[in-house]
Amino acid sequence: MAISNKIISNSKTGQVIRFIQTAKDSNGALLEMESGFDPKSKEPPAHYHPYQEEDFTVISGELTVKINAQTITLKKGDSLHIPRNKIHSMWNGSDSKTIVNWKVRPAMKSENLLETFTGLANDNKTNEDGMPGILQIAVTAKFFSDEFRLAKPPYAVQKIIFGILNPFSFLMGYKPVYKAYLD
Repeated sequence: MAISNKIISNSKTGQVIRFIQTAKDSNGALLEMESGFDPKSKEPPAHYHPYQEEDFTVISGELTVKINAQTITLKKGDSLHIPRNKIHSMWNGSDSKTIVNWKVRPAMKSENLLETFTGLANDNKTNEDGMPGILQIAVTAKFFSDEFRLAKPPYAVQKIIFGILNPFSFLMGYKPVYKAYLD
């Protein structure tokens, strides 16, 4: 469970997140984090948040952001607002560590999504880029579809594919979240 000052570190992506304000702290209104990105981190899959907006402020280093098919670099002190449904991805393309203040409104279940993907990576249940296999993605993506959606394939196609795969995922023992990762 995310609590203030809890730190999670993803062994595959190198991303470190410190929770500042959680859903519980803010009555669901806000999830605020400080996120560290290793130098030369990889660009994650493009995604969007259908019911949430995000605000990023670079505390140190540089953050590369792809949004609206345009790539921009934010430097120390720069801020960026990402409205809901805006496809984006972000990473650190520089040679030094980047620290970002990251706010998500409303919080919804985002902290559990982050804890789940970090736990899976740390338990070697992902590839080297931190992506789980398709059966894990199917159950997790369906459970967190209000918080996070991949940009491709289109969401209607994802719903069909994940809907077909979900029963097989559960039969194989996959779960959308794992209690051990939320402790």
